[in-house]
Amino acid sequence: MKRLLLFIFPLFYTLTSFTQEKTLDYYLPDLEYDATIPTPESFFGFQIGKWHISHDMQVMYMRELARRSPRITLQEYARSYEDRPLILLTITSEKNQQNIEEIRTNHLALSQPDKNQTVNLSRQPLILYQGFSIHGNEPSGGNAATLIAYYLAAAQDSEVINLLENVVILLDPCYNPDGFQRFSSWVNTHKNKNGTGDGLDREYNVNWPRGRTNHYWFDLNRDWLLVQHPESRGRVANFQKWRPNVLTDHHEMGTNSTFFFMPGEPQRTNPFTPMNNQVMTEKIGEYHARALNKIGSLYYSKEGYDDFYYGKGSTYPDAQGSIGILFEQASSRGHQQKSDNGMLTFPFTIRNQVVTALSTQTAALEMKKELLQYQEQFFENALKTADLDPTKAFIFGESNDHARLMAFTQLIRQHDISVYQLTENMEINGCSFKKNKAFIVPLKQPQYHLIKGIFEKLTSFKDSLFYDVSAWTLPLAYNLQYESLTSKQFSNKSLGPPVTDLSLRQGRLLGIAQYAYLMEWDEYYAPQALNALLQRGVLAKVAHASFQIETVMGPKEFKQGTILVPLGNNQTKRPDEVRELIETLPGRYGVNVYGVNTGLTATGIDLGSRNFSTLQQPKILLLVGSGVSSYDAGEIWHLLDQRYDIPIVKMESSRLGSANLSEYNTIIMADGSYKISNGATTKVKAWLANGGTLIAFKRAMHWIKSAELANIEFRPTSPSPSAGSRAYASLSRDRGAQVIGGAIFETKLDLSHPLGYGYSRSRLPIFRRGTLFLEPAKNRYATPLSYTSNPLLSGYISKDNLQTIKKSASIVVSGRGRGRTICFADNPNFRAFWWGTNKLFANAIFFGHTIDSRAIE
Repeated sequence: MKRLLLFIFPLFYTLTSFTQEKTLDYYLPDLEYDATIPTPESFFGFQIGKWHISHDMQVMYMRELARRSPRITLQEYARSYEDRPLILLTITSEKNQQNIEEIRTNHLALSQPDKNQTVNLSRQPLILYQGFSIHGNEPSGGNAATLIAYYLAAAQDSEVINLLENVVILLDPCYNPDGFQRFSSWVNTHKNKNGTGDGLDREYNVNWPRGRTNHYWFDLNRDWLLVQHPESRGRVANFQKWRPNVLTDHHEMGTNSTFFFMPGEPQRTNPFTPMNNQVMTEKIGEYHARALNKIGSLYYSKEGYDDFYYGKGSTYPDAQGSIGILFEQASSRGHQQKSDNGMLTFPFTIRNQVVTALSTQTAALEMKKELLQYQEQFFENALKTADLDPTKAFIFGESNDHARLMAFTQLIRQHDISVYQLTENMEINGCSFKKNKAFIVPLKQPQYHLIKGIFEKLTSFKDSLFYDVSAWTLPLAYNLQYESLTSKQFSNKSLGPPVTDLSLRQGRLLGIAQYAYLMEWDEYYAPQALNALLQRGVLAKVAHASFQIETVMGPKEFKQGTILVPLGNNQTKRPDEVRELIETLPGRYGVNVYGVNTGLTATGIDLGSRNFSTLQQPKILLLVGSGVSSYDAGEIWHLLDQRYDIPIVKMESSRLGSANLSEYNTIIMADGSYKISNGATTKVKAWLANGGTLIAFKRAMHWIKSAELANIEFRPTSPSPSAGSRAYASLSRDRGAQVIGGAIFETKLDLSHPLGYGYSRSRLPIFRRGTLFLEPAKNRYATPLSYTSNPLLSGYISKDNLQTIKKSASIVVSGRGRGRTICFADNPNFRAFWWGTNKLFANAIFFGHTIDSRAIE
């Protein structure tokens, strides 16, 4: 019996030690702390790690620290979609706080070679930006931030005082308030008093769409360069305001992992990042190794992750004279969970984040001179490299869609890139750039490296594996014409005034009509304008052929896709009511509207022709839930809700069988694996035959095909036969080389097809992820978008996949009865920044039901 008790005691101690509340010295150095500054435990009523703090609790504590400590100032720099504040704490000595604007201004001079000689590096504090929990379900960082803030506010140790005299720390405690709040609510709600650590427990299995993403289900750690969301725009504004020397990004990874810190895989560093960046990153990594050695935590580096995509928090700084550092902590995904490395507790994950945050601060202090000099030399070298570059500038423009042009220009201006107007029209490599509809970005400016990362096309790589996308060439994403300029094509005389007015140009109302109004479909926000009319019961039609007509302002040619709003034929609105609504469109949506006083045209179809189709107000059902890609579904939701103001119903696909589908005219299936009952399938078939429009993306086409809702065929991949045996160690790399993680391709668009309305060029750049290839339809009119014979524009694709994708279909239109099924092999709404293909999707919604039955597969 005594031996049994001796066995049970250590087992009991081991289990209870995982769940017992930790003391402050478990996380922080055992120092003297200012008693007037509240500890997290005294403020919350429990020690950090016992529960997951919510975002509102975190903000309240940070505000209290700022109120109590002269070392801290706090600013709210943005609001999330759910109206939660994003805050930034500026933490430094009280003396520095009194001169903080002078410190910031002097620091910015380091990135301006014409001013940096005025900066005394020995007296200039280093700027360190520390950010946490950009993924809501990676909470150890956001919880650790409270401890780090307390440490910096209250520690009385001479080393901390010295740190704060020489370093300004910008503490961003939660990059993603909405996801952080959502996840904390789930795990706290499902926490057991007696934890089991069993990964099957509900605590560790968060309901779809889970807690990683923001309100619209976007991964905000892919948005640093793209700045499509308010959280990112505020964060990037902070970065540009301060240009920190070091930026850290605290994450979590799989439960069975350990701890990772940068640098990543050396052969996968972005080619526009100077090699010395990785040298500095590795030197800082030595501080993390020593700190983790001290507490006995397992870790690794230079493996798995990379510094290639400039849209991530740890890579975005690398192109701008900063050192970006990624931390990845194995995640407990709750309060404690069994792992390959033993029981992983939430406090343990927090401690590793605290320890490496503090080791970063130590590195910043001890490497201060070296880091300041690195930043200064980075920008000096950028101008020297620009002088040697055969490309001297990039020119970009768009003649028919001002909104897309300005959206792209706004994006690059947010990254402190100088953009200039043209002094005259230019013809470059057969492309026309008009003075008022095109801009120039010279390469010789401090942001040289980032400009190259935004504009250049890359198709040759040292490695075939990528942690994220292999291409993101932004002017292609916005479907803009753009060219590089050599010294023969460019001089400073080409530069007009800098672009400062980034507002959307107002459209024009050209004439007061007595008969009808015509709205062009070229502008990006034309779908929003059309929806505004349809929501108010205005009768609108779309033209399927071109025509010339005498408008109130004179004769004009109109293309397919022109929207007709008749006055006399309108069934629900009086002519004066229609006019009142029409008059609001140019100012709100940037569209041009033309008044006409006759239905008789000079050439082409008359306004009463059957080649005009009556349009219907979109009533959209978006299927979501288990099996559906929350990213892709969120991109659809965001586009329709934020940019087009189209209401949508988001319904779990499991409820399809009980839904009244007659309430909807459009069903959208985002990428995903769908399991839909036979009864629900029968209902969808009947709904489609009755005239519905079914839009399916990527893997959703598998269910579409199996349910016989579309006549589509997939093109098989045909890898080259392997000769001989391969080393076991090559398996992962060989398989990974066949992945299309994200590349840009050229497609051919049928401009006469309803899905091509609003486009002016038949060659359309499109983004592709995945190896699901679609055969062109047997009906020659049912493939409005297909890959060209030489499709790769930018990014990585294996030779086998490149052969397979050539002349494959990107869109196939099929149908059943009076309905239409529109199948997209690609995602036209990728990460909200692929503005150039959004209109394909909008056209499917508004014009899909008008597609001729003779042109479906």
